[in-house]
Amino acid sequence: MGTAARRIIPFEPEENAGPRPVPTGRSVEEAIRRSQEYLLGIQNRDGHWRGELEVDATLCADVIVFEHWRGRGNSELVRKCAPHVRRMQLEDGGWNIYHDGPSEISASVKGYFALKLAGDSPDAPWMREARANILRLGGIPQMNTYAKLYLAILGVFPWKYLPVIPVEISLFPRGFFFNLWEVSSWTRAMIVPLAIINHFKPVRELPPHLQLHELYPAGTEGGNFALKRDPDHTFTWRNFFIAVNALLKRHEEFPFHPLRSRALAAAEKWMVERMGEGSDGLAAIFPAMLNGLIALECLGYDETHPVYAKAWRDFEGLFIEDPEDFRIEPCLSPVWDTAITTIALARSGVPATHPQLRQAARWLRAREVRVKGDWAARDPEGEPSGWAFEYRNDYYPDTDDTMMVLMALHLVPGDDEAADREQFERALRWLLRFQCRDGGWAAFDRDVTQRWLEDVPFADHNAILDPSCSDLTARTLELLGQLGWDSRRREVSKAMARLKVTQEADGSWYGRWGVNYIYGTWQVLRGLKSIGHDMTQSWIIRGRDWLESCQNEDGGWGETCASYDDPSLKGRGPSTPSQTAWALMGLAACGDVTRDSVVRGVRYLVARQNPDGSWPEKETTGTGFPSVFYLKYDMYRNNWPLLALAECAGTRV
Repeated sequence: MGTAARRIIPFEPEENAGPRPVPTGRSVEEAIRRSQEYLLGIQNRDGHWRGELEVDATLCADVIVFEHWRGRGNSELVRKCAPHVRRMQLEDGGWNIYHDGPSEISASVKGYFALKLAGDSPDAPWMREARANILRLGGIPQMNTYAKLYLAILGVFPWKYLPVIPVEISLFPRGFFFNLWEVSSWTRAMIVPLAIINHFKPVRELPPHLQLHELYPAGTEGGNFALKRDPDHTFTWRNFFIAVNALLKRHEEFPFHPLRSRALAAAEKWMVERMGEGSDGLAAIFPAMLNGLIALECLGYDETHPVYAKAWRDFEGLFIEDPEDFRIEPCLSPVWDTAITTIALARSGVPATHPQLRQAARWLRAREVRVKGDWAARDPEGEPSGWAFEYRNDYYPDTDDTMMVLMALHLVPGDDEAADREQFERALRWLLRFQCRDGGWAAFDRDVTQRWLEDVPFADHNAILDPSCSDLTARTLELLGQLGWDSRRREVSKAMARLKVTQEADGSWYGRWGVNYIYGTWQVLRGLKSIGHDMTQSWIIRGRDWLESCQNEDGGWGETCASYDDPSLKGRGPSTPSQTAWALMGLAACGDVTRDSVVRGVRYLVARQNPDGSWPEKETTGTGFPSVFYLKYDMYRNNWPLLALAECAGTRV
């Protein structure tokens, strides 16, 4: 394998690891001051913060495949991406999808294929090890659908075995039992260009030496790689959709498709509109943007066309031109990072009138989305507002960013009190309209919860829906509590009831957007405290006790992404500053910051702070698609610990 391979570290804390001594003279107050200075020092000149979103090697691998499909296999971009893929290879020869995770089949095939395309010999030691690992994991047949598509465009996986995504779905009306508005926003943005690609089925044939026959355990000759039916039931939704897919395959063979040209035009229009000037790319996320570029080329757009040129510039905006390790981000997080950091600084004692906080608040206020995006399909009467995650993403403001921005703006006054109040109330009304029928809040839409869609053959990215989740529901309560709402309000009582029924038997809550049960449990406890709930009730104490039960010997908390696949690992993993901060804030919400668990957790943060006021953290603690895609938010290691220390101010270490 490559010389820069990383060693897999066990999830358990080091044996006999104990609390690290607090450096002489270091106190909570000193740690807070150092952190404040560090964060203020890395603020951008226009007032915002943005940390890197670090992910696995598949993005660079996908770009290498894309460049070969474009006929640019020797491009400078390929030469930049290949070293990153080599650097991310594991000792066992595979590639993982989160820090210190095991080899994962789709990521491993992508890594191997990318290096082979980039010129690495299949006989090289690291390639032999990768190949052996992939075969142990089941080879190409075990990859997910989206990963197989990137093989199909280079002719190394048969198109006939991929699920059909009929482009006619772009014509299905809102009232039809299946339509684009019944799936999550990110799924829409991925499958519309995929439907266009599915129509054209583009293939650039590779020479024999670049084929992937060696990654099919039983060979390719006569192999049947079609979707497998569930053998144990006469009717399941999976079997139903497999039968539908078979009919669609037959339909694709017919020469006459009366709605096809109209459907292609509708899909193209939908896609191009969302690539326009109000967005930093299609949905401003890597998978949709890459699919969009392929779809544009299928439709005949060349590099000189303004639509394609903008799409490519947006795509390049995800590149990190680090001479030591070129890499690609899945999206950009300026609004999210700025809102959290503003809150942490304001809550930790930086005056709300501080010029840098005022500048951050002005930057956030200027990024309110004032056009109707995709959410309006379910709420056409709603007044446009909200904030997106990225710099520009008008079609996809989301509830989580809006909650966090409103909490930040509640803390930092603006320059025009009347205009600021009007904006705040408008955004709050927009947010409240997203409450789902079950009482909770989801991320981008309301009531996108048709569970039968999870068995659609192209839905194996584990996120075709956007159901309400406990972390977002509780964060809404946190905001409403800060605004003086109480449990007598109908919206609040429904949300609290939702949180109660989603509690796990052991007292924890699942975390959809952060890893994982530590994230969910912290946010629920914090939200309930903010709204004025009695934190001595037994179900609340069970949540607190669960958090305490997960504390590591070193005083910190950690949880591996593997807990999404194996709940027995919930709350287990090497301690991290971000997850320790979440746990501390959850415990602090229960009222007693003098508890031994809190003191030990604060000691962990203080002892591990770097001299410059930052914290070290390698682990992945952010969630994209559970079990499929994870993110390391680089700002998390710094802004959440500051907020936690502020919540625990006065604790003696």
